[in-house]
Amino acid sequence: MSWWDRVWATVISEFSDLPDAEDLTRLVLRLSLAAILGALLGFQRETSGKAAGLRTHMLVALGSALFVLMPMQAGMEMDSLSRVMQGVIAGVGFLCAGTIMKRDEDDRVHGLTTAAGLWMTCAIGIAAGAGREMTAVLSTLLALSILLMEKPIQRALGRRGHKTPEPAADS
Repeated sequence: MSWWDRVWATVISEFSDLPDAEDLTRLVLRLSLAAILGALLGFQRETSGKAAGLRTHMLVALGSALFVLMPMQAGMEMDSLSRVMQGVIAGVGFLCAGTIMKRDEDDRVHGLTTAAGLWMTCAIGIAAGAGREMTAVLSTLLALSILLMEKPIQRALGRRGHKTPEPAADS
């Protein structure tokens, strides 16, 4: 066997984690679905002028799906897989915490919806990666409807945002 034949055989063996068309289709479907569903939520946030928009939501969903898919492909048992999910959820929670700010000038907290949206996007990515496609789609539609209802509800209430209640004066 020549040197190039060994190199080629090594390259082929390194890409053998998808042995057949069924596994390849499953991988492409789950990762693509996660990215598309993340894009739907991200597009809504981006058109609302939020910092965490299309790319951020797509990457959170795709990464979450991948972190679930890899151990599943390796044959990890569900109890071990649940620990992987816990780590992903905690890690994205840490990312979300960075989007929450309290401004002193108006004494309001900003970024809670962005943080909750990213956390939800993580859950949707996990569902897609775990092969729960309908759960991921339905969750995305529900989350999107919640985000889209914000402005009509705010208009109906006659306000633009939530204000922190003033502390009661001591007598």
